[in-house]
Amino acid sequence: MTPGRSADAQDRPSRPVRVRVTSSRRDAATRRDLRPLTRDIDEQTDLGELYMSGLMSAQLRLALRVLAFGAVGLGGLPLLFLLVPETRALEIGNVPFPWLVLGVLVYPVALLVARYYVKQSERIEREFSQVVGRR
Repeated sequence: MTPGRSADAQDRPSRPVRVRVTSSRRDAATRRDLRPLTRDIDEQTDLGELYMSGLMSAQLRLALRVLAFGAVGLGGLPLLFLLVPETRALEIGNVPFPWLVLGVLVYPVALLVARYYVKQSERIEREFSQVVGRR
C-alpha cells in the first residue's frame, strides 16, 4: 500500500485518458442549427422588422433622390425660361427652344433616370438578398 492512499483507491482501476475524436474530413460541413433570416422576416420578429426597415429606408432614399432630381430638372426649366428671357426667343431650326427642350430633350433624360432607378433598385434588392441568404 502506498503511503497517503487508502486501500479503496488502490483497488479501483485508473480512469481512462480522454481522447478527442475529430473528423478526418476537414472540409466536411459542420452542422449548424442557425435560424435563417428569411424565417425571421416571414414571422415578423423584431430582427426581421429591422432588416425590412433597412431595405425600405434604402429604397426610400433612392426614390427621394430620383424625385428630387426630376423636380429640380423639370421644375427648373420654367424658372430658367422666366429668368433668362433670351431662352424664350431662341429658335433652333424654326423650333422655339422651350418647345425643343420640353418636347424632345426631356424624354431621353427621363428614360436615363428611369434606367438608373431600376438598376439601383435591383442592386439594393440583390444586396439585401445576399445579406438574408448569408446565414
